[in-house]
Amino acid sequence: MLIMAGLGLYDEKDLTLKTLENAKKADKIYAEFYTAILTGTTLEKIEETLGKKVNVLDREKVEYETEQLIEESKEKNIMFLTAGDPMVATTHVDIAVEAKKKGIEVIIINAPSIYSAIGITGLQIYKFGKTTSIVFPEPNYFPETPYNVIKDNLSLGYHTLCLLDIHAHENKFMTANEGLQVLLDIEKRREEKLLSEDTKVLVVARAGSLKPKLVYGKIKDLIKQDFGAPLHSIIILGNLHFMEEEALEILAENV
Repeated sequence: MLIMAGLGLYDEKDLTLKTLENAKKADKIYAEFYTAILTGTTLEKIEETLGKKVNVLDREKVEYETEQLIEESKEKNIMFLTAGDPMVATTHVDIAVEAKKKGIEVIIINAPSIYSAIGITGLQIYKFGKTTSIVFPEPNYFPETPYNVIKDNLSLGYHTLCLLDIHAHENKFMTANEGLQVLLDIEKRREEKLLSEDTKVLVVARAGSLKPKLVYGKIKDLIKQDFGAPLHSIIILGNLHFMEEEALEILAENV
């Protein structure tokens, strides 16, 4: 069988009892940390908690390695670990689908993800629109997708969760400051007056930890802040209910 399990958001203590129980019967355990990573722990601590070695999939060889993982699942109990929830990333859905196509039993063990953790902000979950990702700009690659998603969501009064780029293999994580600057740079190119330095946004840092950081304020003020260690996310706010306004005032730092 193939056991797809989430590691949660921050450290090895996020592992569920179901994951620990199923790890005992797994013949081999794989993990990937290129779509997201647990910044509050290490691979060694995860292995110690599971009591087994974890084989980390190489981002450059992921297609070959995931095919191998599926093939091994025909004869063995294989566990595949991911940060957050195992079925949030499209890549992971593909693995589950391909395994089922080949007649392999697939067990999915859910875990906390950024989608559930944004509840700490006090914002109402059902008022979020489509999620977007802000990536590191390159000389010939500067996608404006985040701007388009924010524009669509704001037209409906919805909040936008902006996930920030990570290059885990390089230990490189986009900060909220960098993400906000990317949005301002796109605005400068588009000149649609969707965003400005006076736009109020919410920054979420280290969601899933016992001491996450929530900071609410204008972009021009937040872009100067030190939000500490990764991972960071940005929320562009839509129409706020009065209870959401109170939550931001009480639960977040206001600058």
